[in-house]
Amino acid sequence: MSVPDPPEPSDEELSFDDLVGNMFGSAFGSMFGPALEAMKSQGTGSNAARQLAMTIATGGGSEPNVEPMVRMEYEALARVAELHVADRTGLSPDRRGSLTVEPVTRAVWAARTVDALQPLLGRVSGSLQTDTPEQGDIAPDDPRPEPADPSTAWLSGLMEVIAPLMANITTGTMVGRLAARNLGTYDLPIPRDPSTPGADRLLLIVPNIDAFAADWSLPVDDLRLWVCLHELTHHAVLGIPHVRDTLTGLLTSHAGAFNNDPSALEQHLADLDPMAGPDAMARIQQMLDPEMVLGAVRSPTQEALLPRLEALVAVVIGYVDHTMDEIGGRLISAYPMVTEALRRRRVETTDADRFVERILGLNLTQAQVDRGSAFVAGVIERVGPDGLNRLWADERHLPTPNEVDAPGLWLARIDMGGQNPDQD
Repeated sequence: MSVPDPPEPSDEELSFDDLVGNMFGSAFGSMFGPALEAMKSQGTGSNAARQLAMTIATGGGSEPNVEPMVRMEYEALARVAELHVADRTGLSPDRRGSLTVEPVTRAVWAARTVDALQPLLGRVSGSLQTDTPEQGDIAPDDPRPEPADPSTAWLSGLMEVIAPLMANITTGTMVGRLAARNLGTYDLPIPRDPSTPGADRLLLIVPNIDAFAADWSLPVDDLRLWVCLHELTHHAVLGIPHVRDTLTGLLTSHAGAFNNDPSALEQHLADLDPMAGPDAMARIQQMLDPEMVLGAVRSPTQEALLPRLEALVAVVIGYVDHTMDEIGGRLISAYPMVTEALRRRRVETTDADRFVERILGLNLTQAQVDRGSAFVAGVIERVGPDGLNRLWADERHLPTPNEVDAPGLWLARIDMGGQNPDQD
């Protein structure tokens, strides 16, 4: 049985193909027509991103539904993993009595993840909006330059809409790529708002898990249990209220702090001739690379936030990896082999797949993973494994960037009852 094709968009909803077709059609004027107006609407952009993500996730084809027996097997494994995580960490993944581990297809994961990330990605798009003053609104002594002459006026209009347009296209493209590769909800360690629908559902991508097991000759049941442990441990840590609030606050601040200065992008496009017809359109498509757009708008505020954000994410990953080593070594017969395969997979993530991480302010490189592991090992070496529990006891105990690199400093501060400097 196959998943039915998504419904056709209504007259009020433009599909991604409609938007791209309008934007990059043979007529240059269409770039500033209904498609661009539609992309200014967050709702329509979200719909376009969702449709694109589903298409990329499935390669444009249909997927078989997850078999009921497979669902039951995952449910049983999740209950085992939940008990062990709670026993080892003292943290309960299921805080509200309604946690569900849901095995899904790539398309379902993609659609729900676009929705789950929309609060962050919506802020990204909003922070990239440009308010271009009308000529009559510019005072005679205004330091801003005079309006562009007609031969270059098209570029000003393009810059007004290109940032949110690229944000929506990038969302769909990258979430679709993630759906084709990820295994579960927390491949990106982003907390879920407990008040939103679906916050108590951990989505596991069954075809990706099965394909990875086959590619690496791993026992599929061992890999499924590993993924359940990974998801539930992340959910337990990221569900701690002050951890969730702190990390969400940093991610949200980063998402809303893009620099609204298109000058670098304008310089990049300045030599284009808008009257060159299809050749101009082809050049625009080649030049509007998401990495280039992101680099053109990253702000000093974001650069200042990154050390705290990266430090907290590194510690979360280090703690999760340590917890899984403690549990998995006893629970999963092929744990070393599965862990090695999955950690190699994390290191080998392509630059394209890392784009959505960077636009959200995450930096899940091997260096960051090693940094978190070194912090955890340093704490255990000094005070034993029970000392790790102090990480989550109080918001003031969250390490600063300097303390992540020197766990002795962290222990000295919390032993003295010191305030986290980042909370001042």
